[in-house]
Amino acid sequence: MVRLTFLGAAGTVTGSKHLLDVGAHRILVDCGLFQGLKDLRARNWEPLPVAPDDLHAIVLTHAHLDHVGYLPRLVAQGFRGRVFCTPGTKDLAGLVLRDAARIQEEDARDANRYGYSKHHPALPLYTTVDAELALTMLQPVGYERPMPIAPDVQLEFINAGHLLGSAFARITTAGRVILFGGDLGRYGRPVLPDPTPVDRADTLLIESTYGNRRHDVDDNGEQLARLVNQTHDRGGKLIIPSFAIGRVNEVIYWLDRLEDQQRIPVLPVFVDSPMAARAFEFYAQHSEQLDPEMLAGRQGVRAFYTRRMTMVASPQQSKEIVASRQPSIVIASSGMATGGRVLYHLRATLPDARNTILFVGYQAAGTRGRRLVDGEKTVRIKGADIAVHARIERLDSMSAHADVDEIMRWLGHFTSAPTMTYLVHGESEALHALKDRLATDKQWPVHVAAHQEQVEL
Repeated sequence: MVRLTFLGAAGTVTGSKHLLDVGAHRILVDCGLFQGLKDLRARNWEPLPVAPDDLHAIVLTHAHLDHVGYLPRLVAQGFRGRVFCTPGTKDLAGLVLRDAARIQEEDARDANRYGYSKHHPALPLYTTVDAELALTMLQPVGYERPMPIAPDVQLEFINAGHLLGSAFARITTAGRVILFGGDLGRYGRPVLPDPTPVDRADTLLIESTYGNRRHDVDDNGEQLARLVNQTHDRGGKLIIPSFAIGRVNEVIYWLDRLEDQQRIPVLPVFVDSPMAARAFEFYAQHSEQLDPEMLAGRQGVRAFYTRRMTMVASPQQSKEIVASRQPSIVIASSGMATGGRVLYHLRATLPDARNTILFVGYQAAGTRGRRLVDGEKTVRIKGADIAVHARIERLDSMSAHADVDEIMRWLGHFTSAPTMTYLVHGESEALHALKDRLATDKQWPVHVAAHQEQVEL
């Protein structure tokens, strides 16, 4: 018997976890943290319906927090198996999990210090010690190298084009091929190559983040150039909350290109994220996995530098940049403004109409970023209500998630329909729009997965 249980990213875009039962062995594909809405975040504190020490192995599709961020919690609760991932994911997960643990410890300290938590004392979900132990369990496996991970269970990673090291997890067991889609990347974008086509699977899980939307047509950086120039003309600062791994690289690529073409002024660019600085190094080390066209004429990390770019090295330097009113561009994590150094920049810049806040990725429901994009005029940061007078902008063309047409393009390589396609990692409207599109255009059997739903394969 092969059974699949959806423990996360079912009816939502966060907390990706899919439990595969193969006889006596249990394998968890992705181990993500829930983010956004309060009731979703509360799931991080609830026990999983499977005991951590009953898990034989964990498979990670990529290193974003909503796919790896729960791993230290499982380790703290007793998981001691192996964690399979690509080498790129192993490198980036080291940055993500250490940073997540640090932020949670800092948030707990701040909540206790300023008394804005309902819990006394406020505790972190996991600690840096838990994160370090989790990282010792990562076992890297290259792309397209089949690996046995349990009796009669074979794993193979296929490039997904979403993030350095991102992959589809193709699991073969009991004569069946189950393809766990993780997040699907895009076509024709800088930094990473296109996702690798796949021609068949018996069971398919595919993400639906943008299952009801099309990204803006590539405008050759026109909108970014306009926002930089307008903000500079007002004497303001451009604050870009960005995921520290992946998205920062594309933002820098475009700023560098616009500078070279003299379409924007050469401004100070501050990357206020130690994690992003380390991620740049890993991207350079894995240059064979990057887009060859982007790297033409560039060497190593030079692909990700502007003329007046500064990697912010210390909390003190970050405080000085927060306090400065010099026109500049500040790129800081996190991408949905849920934590990290960007909160201090937002607290300082949101009240001033000269400034611009530019979001360059998906904003999940319940996040501070989503509330700003939706037009809220006051947001709460570190226990204080902050008035919003800065311009709030959004640039979807830099999204690392395939839109509906790109999802259909990738699925177009299948030579036959899967027995069942399960839609995950999407909000309700996007999930059902993609279901309708698949049913109409391809006549495939399609099912929208529900949280903790079990299906037999």
